[in-house]
Amino acid sequence: MSARHRFPLYGWLALAILSAAQLLLLVGIEWVRYWFFPLAWWPYILVADGLVYRRRNVSLLTHHPREFALLLPWSIFFWLVFELFNVILNNWHYVMVPRHMLQRWAGYAVCYATVLPGLFETMELLAAYGFLERSRVKPISRSTRWYAPFVVTGLAFLALPLAWPQFFFPLVWSGFVFLLEPLNHRLGLRSLMREWEEGSLRTFFLLLTAGAICGLLWEFWNFWALTKWVYTVPYVGWLKVFEMPILGFLGFPPFTVACYVMMNTVCLLRQGRGWQDPSKPISRPLPGLSLLVGFVLVIFCLFAFHQIDIHTVVSWRP
Repeated sequence: MSARHRFPLYGWLALAILSAAQLLLLVGIEWVRYWFFPLAWWPYILVADGLVYRRRNVSLLTHHPREFALLLPWSIFFWLVFELFNVILNNWHYVMVPRHMLQRWAGYAVCYATVLPGLFETMELLAAYGFLERSRVKPISRSTRWYAPFVVTGLAFLALPLAWPQFFFPLVWSGFVFLLEPLNHRLGLRSLMREWEEGSLRTFFLLLTAGAICGLLWEFWNFWALTKWVYTVPYVGWLKVFEMPILGFLGFPPFTVACYVMMNTVCLLRQGRGWQDPSKPISRPLPGLSLLVGFVLVIFCLFAFHQIDIHTVVSWRP
């Protein structure tokens, strides 16, 4: 095996941590049961990145750590947007959460920061091993006529769950796809619709598949933890796989597409450069823009953490 194809050391270490966490969970070590979700998910991310490196001799973490790091705060932000929707939807709750605020909020951040890296590393892993590599579809004509229907649909998908959450709660996972995709297309950012115009839906299907894989892993690892989430989904909550009502697994693929579209929009702040375009040159940003964005993100996160404490946490550790 050539040096350029070796599985990296951090991948082996992550695999060892994941295996140890599973073993300690099975023997009932309490602190592992409380922190099992991040102990499983962060190693998974590193293993996935290591497998991408082994296949391609390049990966997000090894060659573009800054782009990887920038996914973390946006991962927290994006998930907290959906947490605030859940204040109205009331679809999931957290149990056995630490009583100490700093420990609790740090736990929120550590867990929520895994969302985008987990989804996108899984997508990269599928792509690295050739999933749907030669897939092609009939191109659609280049047009902007779909902009208005998409925006109206996106607004409806985000508003209806707030107005009638018991009926329209599933729509929230797709709302940002319709709302933001026209903006990305119009501004020349990465766009799923532009790829379709070029005869490819590979990214779209990679995202859907990555979402399905991550959703299954999320629910599997969550099920065995003591600190975890449980669901109170109307109408379909009676038939479950792990903690998730079985129909709820259908939400993970569109959620992944939404995260991708939202991250593409955020790339506007860096003139289109993001985790998939790490070498794209950008001019000097506006003075203070990074500080302003960072300040807004911190304030938003603190507000959302407080709302989770009030509305979503239902039990505390003894």
